[in-house]
Amino acid sequence: MKRAAVIKGDGVGPELVENAVRVIKATKANVEIVYCDAGYEWWEKNGGPSFIPDETWKKLESSDCCLKGPTTTLPIPNTPRSVAVSIRQRFDLYANVRPIKTFPNHVGPLGEVDMVMVREATEGLYVGLEHRLSDDVSIALKLITKSKSTKVARFAFEEASRRSWSKVVAISKANILKVTDGLFLECVRNVSKDFPGIELEDVFIDNFAQQLVKNPQRYNKSVIVGPNLYMDILSEEASGLIGSIGLVYSGNFGEKYAMFEPAHGSAPKYRGLNKTNPTATILSAAWMLDYLGMKEESKAIFKAVEQVISEGRHVTYDLGGNSTTSEMTDAIIEKLRL
Repeated sequence: MKRAAVIKGDGVGPELVENAVRVIKATKANVEIVYCDAGYEWWEKNGGPSFIPDETWKKLESSDCCLKGPTTTLPIPNTPRSVAVSIRQRFDLYANVRPIKTFPNHVGPLGEVDMVMVREATEGLYVGLEHRLSDDVSIALKLITKSKSTKVARFAFEEASRRSWSKVVAISKANILKVTDGLFLECVRNVSKDFPGIELEDVFIDNFAQQLVKNPQRYNKSVIVGPNLYMDILSEEASGLIGSIGLVYSGNFGEKYAMFEPAHGSAPKYRGLNKTNPTATILSAAWMLDYLGMKEESKAIFKAVEQVISEGRHVTYDLGGNSTTSEMTDAIIEKLRL
């Protein structure tokens, strides 16, 4: 039996995760769920240098992968780094992957899209090397390495190959950050030589951000890869193309471990209201099952979610419906039984 560590998270996280676990159980997937404490709400009660207690690290390390609900990160100096960043760096989960694909009968404001955003997830500005030099000056160091850039570039090309897509788009600002972004772009170009059937297109981040809202279809059937901060922002922008951040699921992949999570935040103002879209968390759980080798169960969940959204009768407010979180989950589970 496979073992999945599950972090409920903060805000709406616990209710979303519980509904996702209900869906997993409805498939009768052969996976042991091991709940773990982590997040701002745990830290607020217990304190310490991290949002993740030692006991949770032990559970994560003894599991095959992790499902993480949304967690809160404080924008205050000298508070712990985010749960997601901590886990990515601890397990070297260098590739954060967010598929952006229009759901049936739910076309976003700028038309149908189908692309995958791949983000280097362990370095860049997210290493947290910041210093306050004086009352007037603060600095942050951006770390780009050849090893991590090469790994995430290869992941992007392999993802394109797996999907039988023919383009990878490399995001940078190498005309300004000639050394750091220049190194990242150099690594992507070197990896591209091993994939002669896949076109590489270099695009500066500002131009890409503009094209993404002007003509997003030009990037359909493309894998977009870039450094940490750029892709965090761009994948959030891209979520608007399919109508709701509540639809965007994600995976974080390393050589020997993976973490799956919704792309959205903890939305504490909606906590306990049973109204948040569960799709991103449920599909993150489905992707986790695929990673664990339970491909039929994973496919069944994806199909059920697509059917519920396509029918539009049992969906949450952000999808134009009036169903609660649990009611939408019930509808998905009902589809699994058909």
